[in-house]
Amino acid sequence: MNILALLSEKIINALVAAGAPKCSEAHIRSSIKSKFGDYQANGIMSAAKKIGIPPLQLAEKMLPLLNLENIASKVEISGPGFINIFLDKQWIAKQIEFNFQNKKLAISDVTPQTIIIDYSAPNVAKQMHVGHLRSTIIGDAVARTLNFLGHKVIRANHIGDWGTQFGMLIAYLEKVKYKNTNDITLADLEAFYRKAQKNYDEDEKFAEVARNYVVKLQSGDEFCRKMWRKLVDITMAQNQRIYHRLNVTLTEDDVMGESLYNDMLPNIVADLTAKGLAVESDGAIVVYLDEFKNKDGDIMGVIIQKKDGGYLYTTTDIACAKYRHEILHADRVLYYIDSRQHKHLMHAWAIVRKAGYIPATMSLEHHMLGMMLGKDGKPFRTRSGETIQLDDLLDEAIERAGALIRQKNPDMPEKELQSISKVVGIGAIKYADLSKNRTTDYIFDWDSMLTFDGNTAPYMQYAYARVASILKRANINPTALSELVILENEYEQSLAIRLLQFEETILTVANEGLPYIMCAYLYDLAKLFSSFYEHCPILVTKNIASKESRLKLALLTQKTLKIGLDILGIETVERM
Repeated sequence: MNILALLSEKIINALVAAGAPKCSEAHIRSSIKSKFGDYQANGIMSAAKKIGIPPLQLAEKMLPLLNLENIASKVEISGPGFINIFLDKQWIAKQIEFNFQNKKLAISDVTPQTIIIDYSAPNVAKQMHVGHLRSTIIGDAVARTLNFLGHKVIRANHIGDWGTQFGMLIAYLEKVKYKNTNDITLADLEAFYRKAQKNYDEDEKFAEVARNYVVKLQSGDEFCRKMWRKLVDITMAQNQRIYHRLNVTLTEDDVMGESLYNDMLPNIVADLTAKGLAVESDGAIVVYLDEFKNKDGDIMGVIIQKKDGGYLYTTTDIACAKYRHEILHADRVLYYIDSRQHKHLMHAWAIVRKAGYIPATMSLEHHMLGMMLGKDGKPFRTRSGETIQLDDLLDEAIERAGALIRQKNPDMPEKELQSISKVVGIGAIKYADLSKNRTTDYIFDWDSMLTFDGNTAPYMQYAYARVASILKRANINPTALSELVILENEYEQSLAIRLLQFEETILTVANEGLPYIMCAYLYDLAKLFSSFYEHCPILVTKNIASKESRLKLALLTQKTLKIGLDILGIETVERM
């Protein structure tokens, strides 16, 4: 049930019937205060302005035309023309009953799209660090959300598996005569990479050998391709283990590295040149974009092929967008990439659209990410200033969660403690990030994320476990609940309305790619359930109708919390 969509349609129909333009919008939102009803429509102001009459006059004219019979118990005009809508509690109860019987909470069907989500993108030959966390878990939460709604989601792990670094690594392994490549770990590989980089910067002869290996690799040399494949496989095997620890849905099949588009690059440069979009400039091939200016106010020139014949990231991203249309048939592509890459993507996509490589209907969206900062306001690092490896961060989270759980449950068996600590620790890391607006920087703080107070994973997981405990003590079979839902007081009604707003929430997350909206919803739901349980006895009430109705509300809360947390990639436990 999407109450927002239902009321919006009713308001727009009434506005149009009252003489407003057909393009009018309802601008419906949940009311902040109960005295303004459950929902408030603010679209009368803009509609009245378009037809040149006072908003109050339009509101009075459209109110008798607003058909909310059996949906609202009261509709009133307030202020200069706001419409306050008070939902009918019997109508609310019927919707709750319907949701209770439905496995997917009666979420409306969507028109399925093919949606590609580009996220995580770790570096080859380097261990994943905290800088990869946001893209990985936010992208995954949105992928889960869109999957739940019924879209075809293609997860794209766009790794940098091509270029100079592989020439350097192959040259270094040859230089030190390293033969046991089967025993190389990712940590070894990262150390080799640092030494290879040092040799490349300081030894011109080594640099020339490395560049030659790059040419051989790009030309399909068997030895270089074999070494390249091994280096990529070592990296992705380690990364896949971290994805599993994080409860992230990326698999080996989702890897779409830069190498995938390598064969397309020469044809793209030739095609852009033939179309007159690309021209030679000082030996390089450049596309000039009228809509972008440099700091001097001159038209921006974007290089797509260097003087030495090499290609750039922009060329690869042009090929990537083209491939995603022609081969993957994407309707929409979401890129979860650092905000600092925005200008680069805008350049690449401008060229893609000028060249006609994708249709106008295909949406390319950069869902920008802020940074994870330490308490000092700088990028989050160790005390010695080193980058924090993601594996080490997860280990510390589990250890800290174990100490927290042990405080509350000193007699908990060790095996159970370890299992719960893992769920709570990993959940705390993920939820702390997901609950922040992805576009902003945020402060990483162990104390604030590992607490049972406030909008945290431990609080949410405890809320779920608390509902599970209540239902376990009730010892009921959900299918045996025969009484209909009845809403006898404000606590039941407030909880019920919030439960019905799950669809509005999940659609907003899907459309805007903002998981923090789901976190805020679940936190609010958990608090409303706590108030409901405090004021509405379940287990001790003697009235069968009230008891079964409240059990249905509890069961529906449990199901909603479970689905919502699953969508975020947060695991739950039955006891904490």
